[in-house]
Amino acid sequence: MTDRMPLTDRKFASRVDWNLMRTFVDIVRAGGIGAAARQLNKQQPSISAALKRLEDHVGATLLRRTANGVEMTAAGKAMMALCEEMLEAARMMPHQIAQATKRVEGIVRIQIVSALVSAEFDEAIASFHRRNPDIHIEIRVSPWRRVLDALEQGEVEIGVGYDSAVRGSLVYEPLFTEHQQLYCARSHPLFGYRVSRLNELKDEGFVLTGEDEIEAITHLRRRYRLGSRVSGLAEDINEARRLIVQGVGVGFLPVLSAQDEVDKGRLWPMLYADTEPSYHIFLLARAEPSRDTATQLFLDEVIRRIRVQRRP
Repeated sequence: MTDRMPLTDRKFASRVDWNLMRTFVDIVRAGGIGAAARQLNKQQPSISAALKRLEDHVGATLLRRTANGVEMTAAGKAMMALCEEMLEAARMMPHQIAQATKRVEGIVRIQIVSALVSAEFDEAIASFHRRNPDIHIEIRVSPWRRVLDALEQGEVEIGVGYDSAVRGSLVYEPLFTEHQQLYCARSHPLFGYRVSRLNELKDEGFVLTGEDEIEAITHLRRRYRLGSRVSGLAEDINEARRLIVQGVGVGFLPVLSAQDEVDKGRLWPMLYADTEPSYHIFLLARAEPSRDTATQLFLDEVIRRIRVQRRP
C-alpha cells in the first residue's frame, strides 16, 4: 500500500460509512487486522475490506502492516484522534440529552481519602447540585488503598485519593499536589523551632495514621526511624490532627488540612517548607465503566473544572 494524496471532499460526511471509522478504531486498539477480526468475531477479509474502503474515502493510507501488527501513519493518527472524539461524543449523547430534558435522577457514589481539601472538587459538587438537584450525592471516606480497591471492585465509580503506582483498570486525572508537614502542639518543647535533622526525633512519641498513611511518609519515617515510639493512632486524618493538637504526640498531616490549627497557634510546622514530602492527589475512575448518566455528568463536571484551573 503506497502513500496517496489526501482528497478534499466537502461531501465526505454524507458519503462515509461511520461503521468504517469504528472498525478502524477496533483495528488500532486490537493491534492488528487479524486480532480485530477475532475480537469482533468477523472474517479477516471483511475487516481488511472495511479498512480499504475507509482509506479510499479519505484518500490516504491510514495503517501500515508490520511484523507486530499495524502502525498508524500520520494520517492514521489524525483519523484516530478524530474517531475517538466522535465515539466519546456519541457515548455522551444520551447523558447530555437526559440533562437537557431535566429528567436526570440517580445516585453518585464517591469514595475519597479523609481530610480532602480541594476548592475545585467542592465547586464541582455545588455547581453539579444546582443543575441536578434530583441527583443524590453519596460520599464515603476511607484509607487510600481502600479507595482504589472499591473502584476496582465496582463498589463506586468515582474516587479521589492517592496511588503509589498505576493500575491499568483505572484512569487518573491529577487533581492537585498535596504536601505534608510534621506538626507538634503548642505544649511541645519544640513549638516555634524548625527541625533540619529528622533522626533527632527518633525518640519522640508519634501519632500515626495506620492504613491512611501515604507511602512517601512511611518511607520517610522508616528512613529516619521515626514513629518507633507510638503514642497515638488514628485511621482518619481529622482524628490524628485532634490527637496532635492535644499534645499526644507529633505527627505528619496534609498541610491544607492543618492550616486552620496553625493559624490559631495550636499546631506548629516543624519542617522547613522545602523539605515537605509531596505527592499527587488524583480524581480516579474505572477505565472500562458502564456509568449511569448521573455519575458520568458528575465526572465530566469535575474534570472540566480541573482542566480549566490547570490552564496557564
